[in-house]
Amino acid sequence: MSRLTIALDAMGGDFGPCVTVPAALQALASNPALNIKLVGNPSDIQPHLNQCDSAVLERLQLIPAELMVANDAKPSQAIRNSRGTSMRIALELLKEGEAQACVSAGNTGALMGLAKMMLKPLDGIERPALVTALPNQKGGKTLLLDLGANVECDSDMLVQFAVMGAVMAEEILQINNPRVALLNIGEEETKGLDNIQAAAAILRNVQQINYIGYLEGNDLLTGETDVLVCDGFVGNVTLKTLEGVVRVFLSLLSSGKRKRLWWMKLISYWFKKSLSKRFGHLNPDRYNGACLLGLRSSVIKSHGAANQQAFTVAIEQAVQAVERQVPTQIAARLQAVLPKSE
Repeated sequence: MSRLTIALDAMGGDFGPCVTVPAALQALASNPALNIKLVGNPSDIQPHLNQCDSAVLERLQLIPAELMVANDAKPSQAIRNSRGTSMRIALELLKEGEAQACVSAGNTGALMGLAKMMLKPLDGIERPALVTALPNQKGGKTLLLDLGANVECDSDMLVQFAVMGAVMAEEILQINNPRVALLNIGEEETKGLDNIQAAAAILRNVQQINYIGYLEGNDLLTGETDVLVCDGFVGNVTLKTLEGVVRVFLSLLSSGKRKRLWWMKLISYWFKKSLSKRFGHLNPDRYNGACLLGLRSSVIKSHGAANQQAFTVAIEQAVQAVERQVPTQIAARLQAVLPKSE
């Protein structure tokens, strides 16, 4: 694999450099073709680099940024005051061709707005969408989008999300002719809001998309579809509800310190290990990182509360998006599909 460079906003997220820097070092150690431009306050970052292997440090460049975008800042205000922040500088590196992708755990609205303003959406895309791949019951993965970048979506935007999701399923998940469905409150054609019904009417007539109809929320992890499309409000609530349930479930497996006989402890250990093996792949830390689809370059949004393992996964997603040339593939598909859906 040829060398590639990722611009990383080291200051974003709930924990900043204490998570992002070790994650960057871990990604560099596991991928000898990777280079990272670490953007942030040197005084906050340097302590995490003091014990680092010199061979790894050779592929890491520290780009100073004294300011950061606050997690609770209003997107419009954050964008206006973004000059000199770690998020904006990381995106500037991507825009100027000094990096092939950008990763940030910072303010989602600000990242969305800045990325759209600086990198520009692909022709035919109104607004980019956040997408992630969720493990499903059949051992594969299902793409869910939008995850919160666009709270309100009209039918045209939902169709665009369907096109982008189908391309990503082909390029990243390596699925031929991926199935695409709309998330709805029922499977009947008469169910759902007007924008969902209008999007369905368009998708039924797009030959390049394998549209299979509506699916309900209980089919999210069943593997009934490869791409599940919804607006950002529904997608964000759906994803966070799923993650909350999974975290509670996994925490229950590791809890319980009551005094028990040795054989009861053995049975309990075996039971927990079996369940963890069966459902551990649903741990949100293993699929952290939402790709901001629809831009001319690859931008990955990590969870703000991501730990080191989860943030490393987000970096790996950025590498994968670059290797598969996802923006280029989406642009090619849009030319073939969207003019026919207007």
